[in-house]
Amino acid sequence: MNRVVLGLAAWIAAAAFAFADGSADTGQRIYLKMLGDQTGLNGADFAAQHTIAEWNALFEGNGEKFVEATAAKFPKTKEYLGGDAFAKHLPHLSAFMTQYAKDSGNFPSCN
Repeated sequence: MNRVVLGLAAWIAAAAFAFADGSADTGQRIYLKMLGDQTGLNGADFAAQHTIAEWNALFEGNGEKFVEATAAKFPKTKEYLGGDAFAKHLPHLSAFMTQYAKDSGNFPSCN
């Protein structure tokens, strides 16, 4: 019985950790819905603005550097970036941007 409980606890912990990392596919959909029109760039072009290391630096912590840089370059994004939805979307947007960064070798199939 203890094995079952421990196994279940381990599975739940692993699933929670995986979801915390975010999904590039979900990030792509979020980008298109929440930021695409405001930036005027498709997802591939937006993600290709930076390298993986640059995206990681911008998304450190709570993404303050990403918010600052994006809002300065694309003022129409300020409302979304300052809202509660952005905080929930942050892991997915980070996963999308790093997955398709200019040095990633990847290109989204539908942007």
